[in-house]
Amino acid sequence: MSEASGAGPSETAESAPPVRVGVLSFHNSKETKAICNAVQALGHDPVWLREENTRSWIEAGDLRFDPDVDVVANRLLMTKAVQPLDDIGIATGYTASRPVLNPPAVVVRALHKYGVAATLTAAGIRVPDAYIAFSHRTINEGNPLTSEKAVHKSAIGTNGDRMAVVGADDVVAPHIARRRAFLQEFIDTGTERPFDVRAYVVGDRVVAAMKRYAPSDEWRTNVAVGGEVEDFTADLPEEAARLSREAADVLDLDYAGVDLLCRDGAWYVLEVNVTAGFKGLFEATGISPAPYIAALAIERGGGGVDSDRVTSLAAVLDDSVPECKPSLDPEPEARTTIGYTERVTVSAGQRAVDVVAKSDTGAGRTSIDFDVAAEIGAGPIVGTVHVKSGSRAGRQKRPLVEIDLKIGNRWQTVTASIENRNHMTYPVLLGRDVLDGCHVDVTKREREE
Repeated sequence: MSEASGAGPSETAESAPPVRVGVLSFHNSKETKAICNAVQALGHDPVWLREENTRSWIEAGDLRFDPDVDVVANRLLMTKAVQPLDDIGIATGYTASRPVLNPPAVVVRALHKYGVAATLTAAGIRVPDAYIAFSHRTINEGNPLTSEKAVHKSAIGTNGDRMAVVGADDVVAPHIARRRAFLQEFIDTGTERPFDVRAYVVGDRVVAAMKRYAPSDEWRTNVAVGGEVEDFTADLPEEAARLSREAADVLDLDYAGVDLLCRDGAWYVLEVNVTAGFKGLFEATGISPAPYIAALAIERGGGGVDSDRVTSLAAVLDDSVPECKPSLDPEPEARTTIGYTERVTVSAGQRAVDVVAKSDTGAGRTSIDFDVAAEIGAGPIVGTVHVKSGSRAGRQKRPLVEIDLKIGNRWQTVTASIENRNHMTYPVLLGRDVLDGCHVDVTKREREE
């Protein structure tokens, strides 16, 4: 039986000023909200570092941040980021002068699954056999894996996306969805119902562990594909707990989800997940890692916590919207008046252009012309939508992209559809996603040059 303990938070809270804990996260995950709420519940000051409120500058030899924080808990989702290197740079700025839990250099090293397996192997930690090659010929010729089955998986990815079990004679590709792929030995646990184990490590302790069972028609155990979960915290064997702690330690991770399998009494580390979610873990175990992560950050920032309070808070997953969540651009004091046609600025990062847009209260979504989208470098496509076209029969399928739109002196981000508007007068149509809350004056029109 494993002890889900080890060195934990300080026994008593220090009588020191509250620590300002920055949670660096550009997404609205339950885990980010829970960590912010846990920091506040422990008597310290959470700061949600988001795109809406975060900035940094160098002035007269000083590195400055607004808002300023004492320590940062890095929760950036690198595997899903549109521009991961940009996010790495942001986290690196904090690392230069602040303690950062899961600093970016460590995260980068832990993102590549085959690279992680190689690192753990070199450290003497047992992992399944694996094989990686970089061309169609080499990945299919000379494969040293001797088992009848292997898992073909992306080297970078989450939620078991596009993994497949392949046979020894199957032809596989060196890429999955444009990312490098590799083969990993398929470990048959010999159980009637396939399962693996997720152990959540914070600092030098396993705070909770669960079994994940594959659905009846599936071999993957990921919660994202419907896997069922069961508490395994108290029953986690010491060898599995030790491997979990050692794997996180070898990779220098402050917190991580470690996936394990057991075959013939021997435990293997399958993967190490840097920003593992813990909604399923809480459902299975009744233990939230958020207070433990918050406590570790507070201590790294020079503060103290009450360990009993941490344990008590861990019994609830408080993922309500935290008070520290920054608002979007402040709402204007007076209702904005938008004309039937209005000169606006659109941008998507590559460049900004001024165009005349038409207001349409009957349209639910803003749309832009293909040429304008290309000019501002809009992309990647974040989805598609079917719309009924007034100029064509039937419904049209259109791609969706995120753009920044400026009306007057106010910027906002909207998800716009792209369409061919060459046959129309105005290259941008303002829908209700922009117009809601505004006064539309149909007598006000922008003169075109």
